[in-house]
Amino acid sequence: MSSGIIKKVAFIDQVNPHLMDQLKLKGIQCDDFSKLSSEEVDLRIPTYDGIVIRSKFPVNKAFLDKAKALKFIARSGAGMENIDVEYAKKKGVELFNSPEGNRTAVAEHAMGMLLSLLNHLNRVDKQVRDGIWLRAENRGHELKGKIIAIIGYGNMGRSFAKRLQGFEVEVIAYDKFKLGYGDQYAKEATWKEIYAKADVLSLHIPLADDTLNLINKERFDHFKKPIYLINTARGKNVNTSDLLDAIDSGKVLGACLDVLEFEGTSFEQIEKENNTYQRLISSDKVILSPHIAGWTNESYFKLADFLFKKIEAHFLS
Repeated sequence: MSSGIIKKVAFIDQVNPHLMDQLKLKGIQCDDFSKLSSEEVDLRIPTYDGIVIRSKFPVNKAFLDKAKALKFIARSGAGMENIDVEYAKKKGVELFNSPEGNRTAVAEHAMGMLLSLLNHLNRVDKQVRDGIWLRAENRGHELKGKIIAIIGYGNMGRSFAKRLQGFEVEVIAYDKFKLGYGDQYAKEATWKEIYAKADVLSLHIPLADDTLNLINKERFDHFKKPIYLINTARGKNVNTSDLLDAIDSGKVLGACLDVLEFEGTSFEQIEKENNTYQRLISSDKVILSPHIAGWTNESYFKLADFLFKKIEAHFLS
């Protein structure tokens, strides 16, 4: 338990009410700032001990300097790219996130998208509704026997590998931050092995300087076989224009994208007036969803519950 005492917590974004309810039961004042502008939040934040956020605005150096009493930041979700992590740590601010809360949701969503893509389910559903009945033209591909490569073997990557058990696939994984992470669900691999073997590439990585446009033309050119791509991580991990070129050339057979590089920082808006975006949505070799892989009814509660348990263990036990 930390020696710091927390009395007031500001909820800058809306999260499951379970978190606020549990903190209130501990005698902590919780105030809803979710409808306030960033300027209004700035005026009120100096006296608050903790903040709860998703992705409403960047928690940058300027904000952290205003939050003079801040002892913790709790992000409902996995990624921390909207927080100046190094500066927060320098100021002694504890950082909590909750990737445990949506790892099952992300894994199941990735699984569903991949099976839909391999069996053309989006396309054939539309065709049947339009009175079109094509069978030979819509033959799918079985997952059995495929080699699935996972980039990032943390909560999300391992959960996806676990869900792949029973499909009789080989799962290999690469994680630059770990050693000896191979387990019963995936074998540790290098990029060289992934280039040589992969049939499917699935991303489960944060957004950082070294993962911005990580998957690009140069990467696609290294693969020995045509691949399928799954991205449930961050949109800017993939260069979309390069992806579409790879689809046109046959280097990529199809893509499942829950996240797009055209999203705003809050993930609530998307830039549609963009030639690459228009090209993307016209492709029937791509399945899209609006950054909802981690947003099941169950994960909405679990994200809040894991955050409460971490705050409780550090400050309230």
